[in-house]
Amino acid sequence: MMENNKAILEKANAAIRTGDNEGFLSHCTEDTKWVFVGDRTLEGKEAVREWMLEAYTEPPQFIVENLIGDGDFVTAIGEITLKDENGEAARHLYCDIWRFREDKMAELKAFVIKA
Repeated sequence: MMENNKAILEKANAAIRTGDNEGFLSHCTEDTKWVFVGDRTLEGKEAVREWMLEAYTEPPQFIVENLIGDGDFVTAIGEITLKDENGEAARHLYCDIWRFREDKMAELKAFVIKA
């Protein structure tokens, strides 16, 4: 199961790299919940879709340095570069903790800091 969850996250990430938000979202549950620690919480796939349209004006560039699986959880550690509010590239370090349910990404707890 753990290896399958890692493979699902890798497929979802591949979709994001090409700007395929819907391809990414196909790997999420309808009731997915995303918590950006210290910032905001998104409830449901539609809220995530709207956030992605705002945050990913261009596909983000990211490097996953470590992918660690344990049961229903996969943790991804790496760095991501995306456009800020001024259209400038902004580099961030992140640790995403994903919880899976029935082969879908059900919950995210994301720790993100500007590098």
